[in-house]
Amino acid sequence: MRGVVVALGVSMAVAAGPAVASAAPVSIDKVPTPQLSWTDCADGFQCGKASVPLDYDRPTGTKIDLALIKLPATDPAHRIGTLFVNFGGPGASGLQRLRERGKWPWLFSDELRARFDLVSWDPRGIANSTAVRCFDSLAEQQDFFGSFPEMPGDPSGNAAFYAKSKELADRCSAKAGPILEHVSTANTARDLELLRRAVGDPKLNYHGISYGTQLGATYANLFPNRIRAMVFDGTMDFAGNSTGQNGNGKSVPLDTRQDVATGIAQTFEQFLRLCTEAGPKCAFSSGDPKAKWAALTARAKQAPIVSNGETWTYSGIINAAADLSDSRGWPDIAALLQRLYDAPATPALRASAAVAGEQYTSNRTESFNAIQCSDSDVPTDPAVYSRYAESEDQRVPYFGRIAVLDMMSCAYWKAKDTDRYTGPWNRPTSAEILVLNNRYDPSTPVHGARDGAAELARARVFVTEGYGHSSMYVPSTCTEKVKRDYLISGTFPAAGQTCTIDASPFAG
Repeated sequence: MRGVVVALGVSMAVAAGPAVASAAPVSIDKVPTPQLSWTDCADGFQCGKASVPLDYDRPTGTKIDLALIKLPATDPAHRIGTLFVNFGGPGASGLQRLRERGKWPWLFSDELRARFDLVSWDPRGIANSTAVRCFDSLAEQQDFFGSFPEMPGDPSGNAAFYAKSKELADRCSAKAGPILEHVSTANTARDLELLRRAVGDPKLNYHGISYGTQLGATYANLFPNRIRAMVFDGTMDFAGNSTGQNGNGKSVPLDTRQDVATGIAQTFEQFLRLCTEAGPKCAFSSGDPKAKWAALTARAKQAPIVSNGETWTYSGIINAAADLSDSRGWPDIAALLQRLYDAPATPALRASAAVAGEQYTSNRTESFNAIQCSDSDVPTDPAVYSRYAESEDQRVPYFGRIAVLDMMSCAYWKAKDTDRYTGPWNRPTSAEILVLNNRYDPSTPVHGARDGAAELARARVFVTEGYGHSSMYVPSTCTEKVKRDYLISGTFPAAGQTCTIDASPFAG
């Protein structure tokens, strides 16, 4: 899925960098294929490492390591090949996510797992691979993000938020080293091409979720004749993500130009509707949930709300309500909103605690910024963000600011990857791509998915009548079968067909 920024709670990718289109280096086929050695790493998984060039313009130079994980096919005699999976972000560990989610039946059915080895990896810059490190320890990292201001609910908070966003960019510039200039999605696509060769598949089988669709589209246009099957799940607008539609990337914040705020707002409307229909199964259903929401946020604008020893500001409540990606967690959001609605008016100070004595392995926020700030054009004048924050707050109440301010650090980002990819996005591919999207997706709205599919040379959109972000978070046995049939036999669903979800978010 799209990454989560610690200061905001919800985000979509944004980035800075020159509008330079680059193609896969001619020498890519001459780069030695990595040698993989798989070892058991518990619970049926196997782990390995691959060595790839830091800079594909200098493929014989410095090497970096990629960490991989595999769940072998359960029916080796009928195995088709490897299905590479990118779970999105960017920044989340593919190793962790495949271990957690590789056996979820609505995501990878028994039938699908029988025919493919599932392989994921931590892309360059992330977690267990050669990583972007902007802090010397976990305690330092947690201290920094623990003091990060919340998204400003009004202009008075802009200065502090912008300053901390700039500090993150400056820290990474000072500490992360050469990897910062080589973490573009295009370079990860080149890594994927080497990994395809390393597992011995003649063509690529791929399942990309959220940001993973941007990676898939980049691969499809760098290596258009090397695709057997591609599923894009929770799909981005690829041109919009890189340079902006009509080249407006340097003047309009990324998620604003992709209208993510409307996607959040429409999904939240469904949250309130389904909550009302669920009655007692939804903790926020009593009375009029819409009126209660308006009253709750109006009260939080006046003063923070304290409940169970926690202090909730207006911005904190907005971000919690916007965190709608996993519809299975909607009952928890409803319970939180009801608890805050019932809380007495008692002021308190917000506290944060650093985590000490643990290994500094997760660098999700740092790598999210590093990758997205390499990929896309964004405004670099803070005044642009301030103006859009106000106009979007008026256009899309509650959620307009999120799509403006969710990636402020990229406005100050110094490192650039000159090998990033900015198009074209419509190179004819050796296979038609299946594009999946939920009707109500707060992170990759269905209109953006349709725009992204239209940019590709060969793609079909399939809509699930569901609520939340991608099929990973919105269980639908029907949708998994559509994906499975395509990956195994190359068949597409009938025109006009849709799928429903397995259960309502408030089914219990």
